[in-house]
Amino acid sequence: MIRFIDEHRDRFGVELICRVLRPAVRGFVTARGYRAARARVPSARALRDELLIPEVARLHAENYGVYGRRKMHALLCRQGWDVGRDQTERLMRLAGVRGVRRSKKIFTTKPDQAQAKPKDLVQRRFTAPGPRRLWVADVTYVATWSGFAYVAFVTDVYSRRIVGWNVAATLKADILPLQALNMAAWAAGGNLDGLVHHADHGSNYLAVVYTDRIAELGAQPSTGTVGDSYDNALAEAVNGLYKTELIRRRGPWRTVEQVELATLEYVWWWNNQRLHGELDLRTPIEVEQAYYADQESGLPATAGQGNR
Repeated sequence: MIRFIDEHRDRFGVELICRVLRPAVRGFVTARGYRAARARVPSARALRDELLIPEVARLHAENYGVYGRRKMHALLCRQGWDVGRDQTERLMRLAGVRGVRRSKKIFTTKPDQAQAKPKDLVQRRFTAPGPRRLWVADVTYVATWSGFAYVAFVTDVYSRRIVGWNVAATLKADILPLQALNMAAWAAGGNLDGLVHHADHGSNYLAVVYTDRIAELGAQPSTGTVGDSYDNALAEAVNGLYKTELIRRRGPWRTVEQVELATLEYVWWWNNQRLHGELDLRTPIEVEQAYYADQESGLPATAGQGNR
């Protein structure tokens, strides 16, 4: 109220503003009350809010504007602020920011009924004892002014790290998902012995060029069913978050190349900065680093393994 009067006093005068607002607003709405409030020393809470509100707005914007109270609270604590969850929620309201909400899932998988299908080795158990034991893969799409951009992700179940990705103007197996798989394999050193690669019954994941590459790398193929979000739940959750946190908030998209550049930045943020609730509000990179550190020390590693 004081700020409002300060902003308009030169134009209308304090007496007139207070007289107009008095019937509708509770409080000191008198010229005398206004002057007394202005002369009052700011409280410790008000001074602290002045510091924290712009910080909350900055951190929220730097993290794609998607964090709600829980993750914003964890992030503020990481930054060295001693705040509670309720205080974080109040500061977010004052800063005019809020967490993002996910929309409904749209299925785009096109199955090929004539192709032989690998068994489901996962059975909806999206847990792993360590990195490079279980990868899940899926494809989503982004509408652009120049046509659809198709996006393929390969995600490590243990750390939730996106280990491979690709953006293309086609769903062809040798162009879209194969390049994502090759990226993931290259980062893993080209040897995937003992790893399970899980996808759905999409024709691009069952294509010979793709399944042969899985076998060449030493991995075991696994597939769920089409239209069942539970059989490939983790991969579909990654797609859903990608669409919610990046695509719908930053659109409209003009070209496939624009989507590709934005996806590059988003994947880096996802792996290195995004706090994941399933990982006890840690990043995928932190989880993997902790795993390998524990392996060297001989201690058992832990990671958040709940389904999204």
